[in-house]
Amino acid sequence: MRWTSIVAIYALFWVLSAFLVMPFGLRTPDQVEGHQVGKGHADSAPVNFRPGLIARRATVLALVLFGLYYANYAYQWITVEDLNVFGKPPVDDLGY
Repeated sequence: MRWTSIVAIYALFWVLSAFLVMPFGLRTPDQVEGHQVGKGHADSAPVNFRPGLIARRATVLALVLFGLYYANYAYQWITVEDLNVFGKPPVDDLGY
């Protein structure tokens, strides 16, 4: 596998991981005592949004997911043939 493919696939895993870990640990103003919502702010906006923590969590999760992906690529645990749940397509009269 080329290094550019590795970077691109890891980036896809990282973005997916960022969206997966983003809601964990966030608190809305309803969940925090004494917090007043400012004028013009949404009531559902998180009070303790920490992008650095989200980036670290996403990086760790993306490393794990990419490691599993690359191990499957190297050792062929699950192949395209394994994912074919419908079997072979039927052959018509022309042999296709």
